[in-house]
Amino acid sequence: MARKENADTANQGRLKQIALTYKMTRRVDSKVGLVVAGVGIVVFGVLLAIGFLIGHPVYAGILGFLLAFLAMAIIFGRRAEKAAFGQMEGQPGAAAAVLENIGRGWSVTPAVAMNRNQDVVHRAVGKPGIVLVGEGNPNRLRGLLAAEKKRMARTAADAPVHDFVVGDGEGQIPLKKLRTTLLKLPRTLTGPQVTATNDRLKALGDLMSNMPVPKGPMPKGMRMPKGGRMR
Repeated sequence: MARKENADTANQGRLKQIALTYKMTRRVDSKVGLVVAGVGIVVFGVLLAIGFLIGHPVYAGILGFLLAFLAMAIIFGRRAEKAAFGQMEGQPGAAAAVLENIGRGWSVTPAVAMNRNQDVVHRAVGKPGIVLVGEGNPNRLRGLLAAEKKRMARTAADAPVHDFVVGDGEGQIPLKKLRTTLLKLPRTLTGPQVTATNDRLKALGDLMSNMPVPKGPMPKGMRMPKGGRMR
């Protein structure tokens, strides 16, 4: 009985999540409902027509229903993802949000470096090695990325270091292609090497752990010191 109640609760949670995702997607993509429904009708209609032609409309109809549902789910997922990226694009921390959802096998540390203009560098460690992702002004990010690459080379010289800048300019990676780009990188490290590299980097700390936090209220007019890193 308890298992059934847990299953019902989980199903209700999934339905609420789907409904919420649909509402969020529809705010950006007003035609998502029509497109998804149209795909389902077309797929089902084609399979059903084939069923009548070969003399097995019932079997073809069942197969058409299943394939139509699958096609609708795929199209809805892609349009929802596109809408989500559209809402995140240009927002501070958007790249970190993508990195944190990249999948298993990756360890992500947001904001390992930042300057007073709020240009920021995030770090991800996986089988392709160390990946540094910059958000902000490309010209200012060059110095931040170069400093981080030197720092990574001193700490984890055996791991390759890749760096990217998120944006739509020349030589930059669009936010919606960031996850795919990282997953296509050649895998050069084994699982134990990834763990060892990540442990060494964690020993360095990151921007937040290295930042001195004064006791009491934050002084008025306090600004980030010059340079790319707060210690």
